[in-house]
Amino acid sequence: MDFIHDHNKVYVNDESNHMIAVVTFPIIKENVVNIDHTYVDNSLRGQGIAGRLMEETVSNLRKNNLKAILTCSYAVKWFQEHPECADILEAR
Repeated sequence: MDFIHDHNKVYVNDESNHMIAVVTFPIIKENVVNIDHTYVDNSLRGQGIAGRLMEETVSNLRKNNLKAILTCSYAVKWFQEHPECADILEAR
C-alpha cells in the first residue's frame, strides 16, 4: 500500500485515485499540528490501515521536527497504546 504524504495529511488512494484512508494534521501554531481526523473506508477496515497511517504520520512529524496535539479520538487511543511515540506530543 502506498501512503501519500502531503503538507497536512497522510493518505491512501484507490486505483481510481479516490482517497480511501487519511489522517489530517493542520498546523495550529509554529511547529505544532493538530491530529484532528482519521478516516478509513469500510472496504479497508479491520486491516490495520488506521494504525499504519498513524505510524506514517509520526514518521512525517519527526522528519519535519513538528509536535502534535490530539483531538481525534482514534489518535488519542493510538498514542495511549504507543508510548514510544510520545516524543512528538506537545507538552501541555
